[in-house]
Amino acid sequence: MAIVGVLSDTHGLLRPELRVHFGGVDRIIHAGDFDDAQTLSHLAGMAELTAVRGNCDRGAWANPLPEIDFLPLAGHTICVVHSLHSLALDLAAARISVVVFGHTHVPHNESRGGILYFNPGSAGPIRPGKPTTIGKLHFEHGKVRGEIIQLVPG
Repeated sequence: MAIVGVLSDTHGLLRPELRVHFGGVDRIIHAGDFDDAQTLSHLAGMAELTAVRGNCDRGAWANPLPEIDFLPLAGHTICVVHSLHSLALDLAAARISVVVFGHTHVPHNESRGGILYFNPGSAGPIRPGKPTTIGKLHFEHGKVRGEIIQLVPG
């Protein structure tokens, strides 16, 4: 069994609840829009980190971040991208079983055609009418399940 903490769109804000919810995770995935190097560095100190660049990640610190990344884990391949609309890939042919994305600030946890599409929502500053959320991916018995965790109601 493996548990992955997933977040996106932190926009320079790491909430203290993160340590509680991500304590003991095997890895963290950030789907972009850190907005600063400190957030990236802090998360890398919590657990092994897979991260992609979002549209707000600019400057020399963000240049090494890929726009898309692939992570093999527990018999699955996870595709990480900031904006789902920028993904030009035949997911089935690439044998992707999970797509982690951000950008919309809206949590999404849906399986379609054998692929889990997972957006943890926005973990950053409060946005009117939208919840502040993070997520977890649970890998167990060859299957993967997404979980959305609400930090601040919308």
